[in-house]
Amino acid sequence: MLTITRALHDAIVAHARADHPDEACGVVAGPAGTGRPERFIPMLNAARSPTFYEFDSGDLLKLYREMDDRDEEPVVVYHSHTATEAYPSRTDVSYASEPNAHYVLVSTAECGTDEGPFQFRSFRIVDGVITEEDVQVVDG
Repeated sequence: MLTITRALHDAIVAHARADHPDEACGVVAGPAGTGRPERFIPMLNAARSPTFYEFDSGDLLKLYREMDDRDEEPVVVYHSHTATEAYPSRTDVSYASEPNAHYVLVSTAECGTDEGPFQFRSFRIVDGVITEEDVQVVDG
């Protein structure tokens, strides 16, 4: 199960809406070994595409160095789908390289940039196997 604060949940959704119609992407880092998502890190979709996301390699290297310096790890890796449901595509699965991370997908297919219905789902992706997990949003 992914337990995430309302503030982080809302920040991920806001990023997905702001970048629509392009896919948004980012990371929520947390203290290494805790599984607690704490630090919201929106990233630039280097592909600038409505159907694909790609972290800029330089930004990603900088992020991993920063997380290493802070004794953090990527707890949540998120991105949005702008025209389809919040479910990992084959490409998403092929790029899922963090076996301990929660892969969050937000679909803005129904709402676009507006306030309105969206999907927020979390998955574990290990060795190509997708397992959906419950999401608990907590105050704090």
